[in-house]
This record gives sequence, structure tokens and C-alpha cells, in this order.
Amino acid sequence: MMPPDESAKLRDVAERATRLVQPALLAAFRSTMAVDFKVDRHDVVTRHDRESEAAIRAFLLAEVPDSEVVGEEAGASGSGRVKWYVDPIDGTANFARGHAFWCVSVGAVVDGEIVAGAILDPVADTLFSADTSGAWCNGEPIRSNAVPDEQHATLITGYPVARDFRLDGREVALDRFARLTETFSTLRRPGSAALSIAHVAAGWVDAAAGFGVNAWDVAAAILILRQSGGQYRGFTLGKAGADASELFCPGYVATGAGADYPTLQGVAEAISTTRIAKAAAQPRVAVA
Repeated sequence: MMPPDESAKLRDVAERATRLVQPALLAAFRSTMAVDFKVDRHDVVTRHDRESEAAIRAFLLAEVPDSEVVGEEAGASGSGRVKWYVDPIDGTANFARGHAFWCVSVGAVVDGEIVAGAILDPVADTLFSADTSGAWCNGEPIRSNAVPDEQHATLITGYPVARDFRLDGREVALDRFARLTETFSTLRRPGSAALSIAHVAAGWVDAAAGFGVNAWDVAAAILILRQSGGQYRGFTLGKAGADASELFCPGYVATGAGADYPTLQGVAEAISTTRIAKAAAQPRVAVA
């Protein structure tokens, strides 16, 4: 395991990296901006994503030369012992539309272990961070705190989105959503995995779940949640290998300390089982 002082230094770098782009992003927020699309019209990107990632990438490589940076927009660059996962704007659709639920996320991984991370909510000026010794919100230690039973709990989830209708079938996906809506006291769909998990870590909501995340979405969030006492469970969904690290699992359930939510876990397991079976049934392409 990485020594605490080295982990703390990487946390400081991650915090400063998120703060670096805060002024420019706040200046752009709720202004007129062009929006481009990546996979489809549900997957948006702006020049501010690209510019912020470029600034963070340059900063990280300068501060920690022994690094590789993996960003959502421009992929990987550099090489070294420390691997940074960067999402310059997690919740771009919210950012582009003027809805104040988006964040900047920077996580550090060494030898396959998440050792430091920071998530900044620029609008609220709230900075979540963690290293191997603990988790903090604006410099104050945090502990997650969930209500024990799901009937009185608040859940944040993006499921289902259009992609889930395609993968699971509309009726099946809506039935699962209905089960969650009927079971939990409150269900919200704010649209940023990293910030949702950070809110679980802070004890502001009880659970979060998603089924389409990447490593840059959750690298910092996983550590912040676990160091706050919460639990993170990854689901491969047939996309990652059975022994894949949770960092690379596209599905997740994040719960605060003390949570026991069988309906949520059951829905997540059903989604994963179905998608694993579909992936296994896909014809394999022969390699000449």
C-alpha cells in the first residue's frame, strides 16, 4: 500500500487540478455555447470539456512527471507509475443546459489501487477529496450515514436512459424503474455519477446507482465513498471480465454506511445477469 504521505501529496495535486479549471467553467456556465454529440444526441460534449481536460492534463504531467493521464475526451498520454483518470465535466448535459449538477473529477491509481482523488462542484464551491488516510469535504472529515431501510431512503440513479431501453428492453427497464420508485422513499435523477456518489459519501443521500460509467467517472468517487465508510459494488454487465477491478465495471451501486437495500441490489444484479447472458450469446468474430 502507498505510504500515507505520498497519497496525501497526490490528493493535493488532484484538488489543485480541479480548482485550476473552476474559473473558466463558471464563466462559461449558463452562457450561450455550442454543443456537439459523441455517440448520439444523448451524449453531449462542449469545447469547455476539451479545454478543461487539456489544462488538467498539462498540470498533472507537470506536477507529477511520472504519470499517465487518461481523460474522457482525449484518451491517454504520458507514461509512469501514477495513472490519473480525469473527467473534466461529469454531467456535461447539465452544464450545457445551465442545470447546476455537474463536477470535475480527478482520481489517481498506482499499481491498480486508487490512492487519491478529488471531485469539485464548481457552482456550489464544494470540494470532496480522499487519500489512503480519510475523506474530506472542504477540508472537513466526512462520514457517510444512510438510513438502514430502503423504504425511508433516498436513491439517486440515472437508470433507465435510452441506452438501457435498447439493452434491456423498454418494458423490462421501466418495470425495474417502477420497483425502485415504489420501494424508495425518494428517487432522483440528477445526471452526474461522480457527484452523486460524493453526495452519498457526505451523507446527503443514501444510495446511488448507474449502469453506464467509465473509470474517469468513478475513480475519485470510489475512494471518497469508501474512505467515508460507504460501500461501492461494481457490476461487469458483460463488458468487463469477471475478475475486473470495480474501477472498470460499467455498473455500480454505492451505499452509505449502515444501508441494507435488497431491492436495489436485486435490480442491479438482474441488470447485470441479463447483460452478461446477452454478451455471452453474441457470436464471436473469428480472427484470421
